[in-house]
Amino acid sequence: MSPHAKQFTAIVFLTLQAVTGFAADTGQYLEMELDERNVYTVPVSQSRVTTISFPSPISAIDAALVTTDGKAHGLFQLAHKPGATFFSVRCLVKEARTNVNVRCNHRTYIVELQESPTPLLSLVFKNPTEIPKGLGARRSVTPSLLVGLLDKAKAYPLLKEHHPEAVEQVDYRAFGETGRVMDYTDFEIRLEEVFRFEVQDTLVFRVSLKNKTDREIRYRADGFSLRVGERLYSQSISDANGVMPPQNESTAYFAITGTPIGGRNELSTKNEFTVLLTRSEPPVIKPVKVNARKGIEGLSK
Repeated sequence: MSPHAKQFTAIVFLTLQAVTGFAADTGQYLEMELDERNVYTVPVSQSRVTTISFPSPISAIDAALVTTDGKAHGLFQLAHKPGATFFSVRCLVKEARTNVNVRCNHRTYIVELQESPTPLLSLVFKNPTEIPKGLGARRSVTPSLLVGLLDKAKAYPLLKEHHPEAVEQVDYRAFGETGRVMDYTDFEIRLEEVFRFEVQDTLVFRVSLKNKTDREIRYRADGFSLRVGERLYSQSISDANGVMPPQNESTAYFAITGTPIGGRNELSTKNEFTVLLTRSEPPVIKPVKVNARKGIEGLSK
């Protein structure tokens, strides 16, 4: 990749595939199956190095606002040796965000880098595995069916009272005032309700988004993901406007469906859930002082 940043626009398509990961208890190590239809969001720190590994040698890397020599200004510094199966990266600017397109095995994979105080230190991508025998197939879940599940979750109180037969197979959990709150410094995510639709192997979540600042916070309406123990799942659909008004709360819905290899996730509403959300705010680019002596070699150590 040229030491000068390459500008490009990434077009992100919402898929019905979920992303499954296997993380250490610290959350700093993660293994994920590769799927070129997904966008992988990776939290990166200014003070620590994140190494991203692929199952085969990387043939090319294209990135926006990324420097490889530590001399040119950029949002991130990246180190990669030709023929290697991995690259290392660290953030240079607070609240920075960009995407990196990686060519591997004649396919292009999109990695979205985002500055975070709680980074992943190692992300290992693995080739997809075959569907294990014995995994029960779920009913084909289409976009229109997912929209119907969202509508049923929103109307759950009325359906429960007037048409209980319509929700008799829905497992429901209300979190109330003791619900789990995820604090992301300038905003919070509070779990309000979760609905499990057994036949579709889908969980629908209602969350409250609280903006604690005096400025509007923008996020990707399709950027919800869920951590359950050692696994990470991306959304299959959401109903959110992508904006958190200043000093205010807003409501959003999102769903998690199955696994990326077509099996059932069998997630219970009794699990301890952590909701993650990808921001879409353009980063503020400020001058960055980089130690040119360390350069790429200093980063890769």
